[in-house]
Amino acid sequence: MRKIRWQLVIIFLTGLVVGILLLSDSNTVPVNTFESEPTIGGIYTEGLVGSVQRINPLLSFYNEADLDLTRLIYSGLIKFDRQGLPVGDLASNWAISYDGTLYNFAIDKDARWQDGQPVIADDVVFTFEMLKQGVGYVPDDLIEFWNSIQVRTIDDKTVQFELTAAFAPFLDYLSIGILPRHIWNNLTFAQMVDSKMNIQPLGSGPFRLDKLVLDGGHITGVNLVSNPLYYGERPYLEAIHFVFYDDSILAFQAYQMGLVDGVSLISGETLQPALTEANLNLYTARLPILSMVFFNLDNNDVPFFQDQKVRRGLFAGLNRERIIADLLQGQAIQAHGPILAGNWAYYADLPKTEFDQYKAVETLKEAGYVIANEQDLVRSKEGRTLNFTMLYPDDDQHRQIAEAIQRNWAEINVLVNLEAVPYDELVNVRLQDRRYEAAFVELNLSDLPDPDPYPFWDQTQISSGQNYTQWNNKVISRYLESARVETDLEERKRLYRNFQVLFAEELPALPLYNPVYNFAVSSNVQGVSVGPMYQTADRFSGIRSWFMVLKTKVND
Repeated sequence: MRKIRWQLVIIFLTGLVVGILLLSDSNTVPVNTFESEPTIGGIYTEGLVGSVQRINPLLSFYNEADLDLTRLIYSGLIKFDRQGLPVGDLASNWAISYDGTLYNFAIDKDARWQDGQPVIADDVVFTFEMLKQGVGYVPDDLIEFWNSIQVRTIDDKTVQFELTAAFAPFLDYLSIGILPRHIWNNLTFAQMVDSKMNIQPLGSGPFRLDKLVLDGGHITGVNLVSNPLYYGERPYLEAIHFVFYDDSILAFQAYQMGLVDGVSLISGETLQPALTEANLNLYTARLPILSMVFFNLDNNDVPFFQDQKVRRGLFAGLNRERIIADLLQGQAIQAHGPILAGNWAYYADLPKTEFDQYKAVETLKEAGYVIANEQDLVRSKEGRTLNFTMLYPDDDQHRQIAEAIQRNWAEINVLVNLEAVPYDELVNVRLQDRRYEAAFVELNLSDLPDPDPYPFWDQTQISSGQNYTQWNNKVISRYLESARVETDLEERKRLYRNFQVLFAEELPALPLYNPVYNFAVSSNVQGVSVGPMYQTADRFSGIRSWFMVLKTKVND
């Protein structure tokens, strides 16, 4: 006990002395703090599902692996922020004429190609003129769009685009990677397609090609290194190595074997094993695909679709949460409107319709559709039963979802007949000719973050465009047509907010869900974030912030 008491006395006296020293102004000792911060270094290796064909922004529209690589090697005039708003990339600034038909872009004065040559306006003109020749490799609608636009140089660092009419979403078409004219100028588009330079890319982006990894004459990997001539903020990663795999399972197995640090795609087969990996971070983004049920509002065989109450009742009778959980393994997010959540134009305060069978039944009753006799299984009004045929894409997953919708509506005494149709026929024949009653479809809104709902919902698109529901609403059309030419962002937001509110009230179609995209990165790689995804390459939109190495900073 005496030893313990002496120890306590010593501890007390020591504490007293330290306290006196700390309180003494004349004897204050500086205290240093240490802080860790990212620094340049580290090689990130990704298992990339797919294979490389041509690392060329004009030839990569239909190959996701090519898109991933071009995103890192090349730069466009603009890129997109986390809300899908255009911001400058090669363009340091731009100006728009009062009538919205002229766009002048100043190219960053420090922008250089990876061979040291400056990026100039002639490169931009060359790229878009070459794009116009890309039949079979560039989407037809994109070629048609650019054929109506004149591109000219003002001086070496200024390029001008002239539109035939004001078009507010135009900026979104300028994210295409720019090609170096001095490299490609002597080739036609057909010669470009077969050129070996497609696997010897020279861009202006944050990374450049280091080497191709070959096995028996086949490209099995691509190594990129940080571009020292990059005009923007230099990325922390020193290099990115891609190793190609045929599918997500093989890429995930490579991670488990320690061969890669990340996997470009976590599929349904690899989702659960990936979630059990302690040192693997899973990142999820909403894909720009909107699953909907379209109603043909101008089909005399199903006049009840013209009644908003019927459409609202059907929506309340859909158990979308269960469909997502049971049939999509949770890999989708409920949609509440025609514009993607997270986009700058999305109105977050839209009313949400939840699954409520009682509400569904009461709403249908308000519309006059009741069980007329005890033996009846289907609701009717004045002798017309509430039954119709719904088309759906002819594959197993869509069949299962269509059958779930059919069961949901059977539970509120609505009879749905199902008809499977090959997807191309469903869109290009049945919807195009308006020969349908209802259809379970997917709208692909990829590539361009600008929402521009005009093609699907404007009156002018009823007879020959993509307004497949034939929604004929003058107020809606006025909103959409104004938003298409309005260059003031806040005014566009207001117009699209009004559009979404009216859409939620009238429900010409029922928004179901957006599927999600998953990729995985080792916890050894920090700074990874994900925003709205309009292409799978958008997972690299924040690549400059990814880091693997920390340095210690001493703060006095």
